Amino acid sequence: MQLKKKKEAKHTMAINPTYIKELFEEAVLKYQNVCHQLNYFLAENPELSGEEFKACQKFVDICRERGMEVEEEFCGLPTAFRANVNNVENPQAHIAILAEYDALPDLGHGCGHSMSGSMSLLTALALHSISEKLNVNIDLIGTPDEELHGEKITMVNQGVFKKYDFAMMVHLNSNTTMPKVKFLALSAYRVRFYGKPAHAAASPWEGKNALSAAQLTFHAIDQLRQRVKPDTRMSYYIVHGGKASNIIPDYAEIQVELRHSNRAYLDTVIEKVENCIKGAAIATETSFDIEMIGYPYSDMLQNEPGIEVIKSVMEEMDLPFIEEDDSMGSSDIGNVSYQCPAFHPMLACSNDYFTLHSQEMVDVCLSEKSKEVINQGARLIGNTILSLIEKPELLEKIKEDFGSKSTLLVNS
Repeated sequence: MQLKKKKEAKHTMAINPTYIKELFEEAVLKYQNVCHQLNYFLAENPELSGEEFKACQKFVDICRERGMEVEEEFCGLPTAFRANVNNVENPQAHIAILAEYDALPDLGHGCGHSMSGSMSLLTALALHSISEKLNVNIDLIGTPDEELHGEKITMVNQGVFKKYDFAMMVHLNSNTTMPKVKFLALSAYRVRFYGKPAHAAASPWEGKNALSAAQLTFHAIDQLRQRVKPDTRMSYYIVHGGKASNIIPDYAEIQVELRHSNRAYLDTVIEKVENCIKGAAIATETSFDIEMIGYPYSDMLQNEPGIEVIKSVMEEMDLPFIEEDDSMGSSDIGNVSYQCPAFHPMLACSNDYFTLHSQEMVDVCLSEKSKEVINQGARLIGNTILSLIEKPELLEKIKEDFGSKSTLLVNS
């Protein structure tokens, strides 16, 4: 793809930051309807992870209609893209705005990605419209398949984020806004046990019970809980457990998800769980195989100077937030945070508490309330970026903090 010739930034935030932010706000209002309608389209036409073809095309078309250069099938992913929001000679910084748009099986956008992706796009459109005033390079990166395989990790593995000084997106929460979130490292597996069938009444001793191996694995993992650190999470379910009660199951399949707040420690937990699986197979005289599901997710590398900037923007917006939270989900943006400073604040979308990945979130996405939330999210991302442009020393602190943690970097 041939990009347009880079332009020189005619103005910088140092001239009149208030005026630039006013222009940004005008642009948010100008493009809000486009992004509100995008949210409704995504919410009404949910697509599973890796299958977001309609969603991706909507993003691409909107960006191109507004004059952005767009690279489709970014990093070889059919539903990923990268749109150039701003491109200047001698940029002060390279900034990435991340957009998610995959949905959940059966539920749809219970993750809120239809709103989250739309607010990232609204930020990009508004900044693109005032690009002559900005002295940074900005890209909007469409990152598919967050819920299942974690395709941001494909981008990380190709070194995409090494060029960026700052990457940000906003995720939705029920009734609480947070400037940061504590993500756990995650690895998920499918385990298959193979035994020997037999009649459960006439000659059960001739069989080798694969379901017994699965059950014994669960018991062993439960016994393991007392020997792992508190931030460890171990969950599982039976995918396949047999076909009839009078047949000794010769095949059983389970899924196991393991999480911890530190990737290195999680790897030691994985070894212990593998021993549980091996022991269960030995005890039941069955065989097994293990398949990893998706990529291993990293924990989130927190960048305190950047988090402080986000807090200050929230305060300027009169956006109530809580400093700390015990939320410990997982996301592939954790891997991004080990390749460049990355940020994932959570934005309240309701006055009432509800769990994420729920019908309540779907209802918000389809509601009139979603419009206000999308605008708020775009303002949060955009004003954070504009604050970094206005005060380059803030960005330097972010980069210094990231550099000081370079010995922790993985997937680089």
